[in-house]
Amino acid sequence: MEIDTIISIVGGLLLGLILGFIIAKILEKNKASKLIATAKRNATSIIREAKKEGESIKKDKILQAKEKFIELKAEHEKVILSRDKKISETEKRTRDKESQLSSELSKTKKLNDVIEAKQKDYSFRLDVLEKKQQELDKLHKSKVQQLEVISSLSAEEAKAQLIESLKGQAQNDAMAFIQNAMEEAKMTAQQDAKKIIINTIQRIGTEEAVDNCVSVFNIESDDVKGRIIGREGRNIRAIEAATGVEIIVDDTPEAIILSCFDSVRREVARLSLHKLVTDGRIHPARIEEIVNKTQKQIEQEIIEVGKRTVIDLGIHNLHPELIKMVGRMKYRSSYGQNLLQHSREVAKLCGVMAAELGLNPKLAKRAGLLHDIGKVPDAEVDMETPHAILGMQWAEKYNEKRDVCNAIGAHHDEIEMTSLLAPIVQVCDAISGARPGARRQVLDSYIQRLKDLEEIAVGFQGVKKAYAIQAGRELRVIVESEKVDDQKAADLSFSISQKVQTDMTYPGQVKVTVIRETRAVNIAK
Repeated sequence: MEIDTIISIVGGLLLGLILGFIIAKILEKNKASKLIATAKRNATSIIREAKKEGESIKKDKILQAKEKFIELKAEHEKVILSRDKKISETEKRTRDKESQLSSELSKTKKLNDVIEAKQKDYSFRLDVLEKKQQELDKLHKSKVQQLEVISSLSAEEAKAQLIESLKGQAQNDAMAFIQNAMEEAKMTAQQDAKKIIINTIQRIGTEEAVDNCVSVFNIESDDVKGRIIGREGRNIRAIEAATGVEIIVDDTPEAIILSCFDSVRREVARLSLHKLVTDGRIHPARIEEIVNKTQKQIEQEIIEVGKRTVIDLGIHNLHPELIKMVGRMKYRSSYGQNLLQHSREVAKLCGVMAAELGLNPKLAKRAGLLHDIGKVPDAEVDMETPHAILGMQWAEKYNEKRDVCNAIGAHHDEIEMTSLLAPIVQVCDAISGARPGARRQVLDSYIQRLKDLEEIAVGFQGVKKAYAIQAGRELRVIVESEKVDDQKAADLSFSISQKVQTDMTYPGQVKVTVIRETRAVNIAK
């Protein structure tokens, strides 16, 4: 009984499941059909809208194309109109040219007719003139024959006699004219020369250029004097030994006097003192360093001075060595006259005088500036050679023009003058040196005596440096400690004093001081 019940229940369940499955399938089928119908309706509406949009886009594109076509058509019409206009203008110009050419051709035809008529007239007149010329030749021959018969001379003989008479008369007239011209030139030459020289001097007015042998170094307070002197005078001795300048520290307030005949040494000492006082560190090692730097600075300044001088005078293409010599003139003097100022003055005078005489003023300035370069001392030069010859040799060495070299060498008549520049330089040198107060003969001889003192000391073996100080009353000699010992230093001092006493003439006495300094230098690394 129970088994039948179970079977019936299971059968009922299976039947229920089958029916449920069938019902679910039927429901799903109905739902899918509904979805398909909905999709179809949506697709139809989308296609319909797409067709509408396509039509509207098509209409817009057609309208845009029509507008573009209208624009292109208008532009094409404009181009065609402009071309037509140009063509019409060209045709008009062509017609005008044709009409002009036709009128010119008609004029040319008329001119040709006139020229032909004139040519015919000219040929007719030429024939008439030829006939008349023939008649004149016949008449001339007949007259010449008659004259030959009357004078019993042929035409050639008569011509020769006439030429001889005219030649003698012309020579007499020429001699008389030359004599009158020479006399007139002699009368006016001296007057014209004086006029040129006076005008040149009036146009060049410069101040007197006199050097001295003393420079004053100003200080802020007298306390600096003690620092310059140093402990037991070691600083001032180091400065004097390094520069060769005598430093005088006296009771003059806020001033120290630097005394030396050499302007370069004096300037080196002045600039070195200025740097030392400004820096505040004053001791022998620092002094030597500053003096060496200042000497290099002065050398550079010499070159700059030479360049500025050449530029101011308008002189070009001067050799660098000659420019350096011109710069050195600033620190040299001749008979108390500053050599650079004298040379500048001579150059300007030469330029003015050459212009007055119709010569090249630039070349004259060049010769005037370089005329005294032989006075610039050089250790390798024989001092017995005259400075004019020495300057000429330097100018030739650095490829100066022949006229300039001759003017330099001949301005003191050491050689013969071969150019017009030479007398101009000689005259202008005399003008510059002859001005009142321009030169002092005594100063030049004094400086030469100091130079001779130093040269005597340097001539001894073992001498490193020699400086004449205290106006030539003391000769300070610095020797090499490796070559000269203490005993030899004393003997050297005596030998130098004896040679000075024998070879030189001087007032008073000369004190010879030999300084021997020993140094031991090592470097800590």
